[in-house]
Amino acid sequence: MPLRLYNTLTRRAEPFIPADPAHITFYTCGPTVYDDAHIGNFRSFLAADLLRRFLESPLCPVERPGGQPHTGPRRVTHVMNITDVGHMTDDAEGGEQGEDRMAVAGRRLLEAKKSGSLPAGVEVNPADPYQIARFYEHRFLDDARTLGLKISLQAQADPTLHPRATDNVPGMIAVIQRLISRGHAYTVGEPGRRVVYFDVRSFAPYGRLSGNTLDALREGEGGRISAENQAGKKHPADFLLWKEDPSHIMKWPSPWGEGYPGWHIECTVMSVARLRAPQGRVLSPDELASLVVDNGQPLIDLHSGGEDNIFPHHECEMAQSCCAFNASPAGGSFAAMWFHPRFLLVEGAKMSKSKGNFFTARDLFAKGIEPGALRLELIKTHYRSNANFTMQGLADSQRMIDRWRRVHDGARAAAGLAPAAHPAADDHADVTNPAPPSPSGEAFMRAFSEALCDDLNIAAAIAELNTWTGSLTAPGAADLAPIIAADRVLGLLARPRPKALDTDIALFAPGVTPDAAVEDLLRRRKAARAGKDFAASDAIRDQLAAMGYAIKDTAGGKVEVRRA
Repeated sequence: MPLRLYNTLTRRAEPFIPADPAHITFYTCGPTVYDDAHIGNFRSFLAADLLRRFLESPLCPVERPGGQPHTGPRRVTHVMNITDVGHMTDDAEGGEQGEDRMAVAGRRLLEAKKSGSLPAGVEVNPADPYQIARFYEHRFLDDARTLGLKISLQAQADPTLHPRATDNVPGMIAVIQRLISRGHAYTVGEPGRRVVYFDVRSFAPYGRLSGNTLDALREGEGGRISAENQAGKKHPADFLLWKEDPSHIMKWPSPWGEGYPGWHIECTVMSVARLRAPQGRVLSPDELASLVVDNGQPLIDLHSGGEDNIFPHHECEMAQSCCAFNASPAGGSFAAMWFHPRFLLVEGAKMSKSKGNFFTARDLFAKGIEPGALRLELIKTHYRSNANFTMQGLADSQRMIDRWRRVHDGARAAAGLAPAAHPAADDHADVTNPAPPSPSGEAFMRAFSEALCDDLNIAAAIAELNTWTGSLTAPGAADLAPIIAADRVLGLLARPRPKALDTDIALFAPGVTPDAAVEDLLRRRKAARAGKDFAASDAIRDQLAAMGYAIKDTAGGKVEVRRA
């Protein structure tokens, strides 16, 4: 069964049919780098990474435009932007008012600098928006590579895969000019206060992606649109392409005065410039201004972003892209497939700093959480369901990874290979000709593939992996190919392993956070053993087991603590 995905545009699961099944073009809306990305952001990015990895796997058949299956080889060009133009704090009103978020980030960094809480060796000028953006961009990329986002790993050699908005302003200006010339955008205001808007009524299908209608998007609906921001618009839903504002913290010259681009136009330019260019190139502003795609055909194969991007961001992105580049805009869809993972809850509630349930990836790494366990916890719920991140779920994910790693390492040993070096950039690159899989391994790979072909049913795929690995009494060389094939999709076993954490009484295994209650029980156990009260010692071991811990005495006198 070829891959089927739920397409937000058509509101149904349908075969994924790329224009060229040997080369898929994929764009993901990336981070805004005025703060650290939280685990909810990474849930969306990792869902896209899982899909990208599966598309590149020989386990993934896709449908050709003519209906025949294509099983590879296949290359995915995946682009994810870095938004480093400061959004305004009133993004809900179109980004025309409020305060530049880079200024907010600057105050946060200034406070951190004064309090001495910036990381050691970090020098950043809180008054320089470019330094602020680079500071948070580097932190994002570090977290992304630690979690195994393939695009961020590849971008080390090809930075065009992570385009920055600030590097693409000339292209944005060229596309805005084209939209004006084609009758899809207009300028209002006097010099010094000019604004360029997209005319939503010039694109008849506007609202098709989100389900909104122009009649519903009238002025003041829901209290989100101020009267000030409606002045001069032809329709209340018309959205910002450029705003002249010499006082803005980040600004550029343009035909409409010195100012800044709207949020939506950034992604149109960064996606099309890279994904419609020959391999390794980026279209120039002049090339963007002359690009024409016939017959309303999609410009790219696949577009992803969190469900909160559907409206207004992706709705507006689709409209302006079709109107800029399609010869017949009304028949266009920008992307053939729109992929939107849902939100992440934490312990059943919305993430909130005031509730104490707000986590960034680096928060959890600092607590000793293994990156692979965090990755698994964030991808193991189906992308179209709200995921619920819990500490118990994280512990369960760690146990699964430990079990799969034992199978992988045992199979490598049986194949006569040295322990894996776990290369970060090219998972399992040293295994070139693994032994043919056993019949059970072949059956597992078929079942794993069928699960993921069913709208990326990750829960069913993980269940198949658990069933197969649980059936192995002693992993052999024939089990190496199946475990590698699965992990090249899941991206787990090559993630860095944190070091064990050493205390005066215990050696906490990687991924196990030191716990004062556990250490107290270990001290009581040590005292009981010294007094030859072995019944009490055994009772404490059982109590720890009930708490989810397995312990083992080491030659050095400390107790190794692992998750049971």
